[in-house]
Amino acid sequence: MATEIRVPTLGESVSEATVGTWFKKVGDTIKADEPLLELETDKVTIEVPAPAAGVLSEIVAAAGETVGLGALLGNISGSGAAAAPAAAEKKVAEPAAAAPAAAAATPAAPIVASAMPAALRLPKCWPRTTCRPIRSTVPASVARS
Repeated sequence: MATEIRVPTLGESVSEATVGTWFKKVGDTIKADEPLLELETDKVTIEVPAPAAGVLSEIVAAAGETVGLGALLGNISGSGAAAAPAAAEKKVAEPAAAAPAAAAATPAAPIVASAMPAALRLPKCWPRTTCRPIRSTVPASVARS
């Protein structure tokens, strides 16, 4: 299934534009919303994004041609759409492969903790409030009240 690339609305008083530079060539794989070409008007130069993912199958308006609003600029074939899910599956598989690297990083945590000043380290009985190290740091006048 082919998707058409058309000239978008350019502004209230702009009725035509000149095709500037094509960033992609026929046969290039395209992602959705990736810039394809520049359109130049007397007021502004804009980039036209790809309306869908796929492969650029045809360029209808070459660089330097003047085109009106809604004119056909090119076509994107849907054959590249099958490649996009395969790339997404590959990205999903990569975090699973990165998990062992994260597990290998955990033995460093005790080393970092031991390098901390003693005043900042929590006692081993931290959740319990009756821990001796905590009680020994409280002044006697406060502890008895």
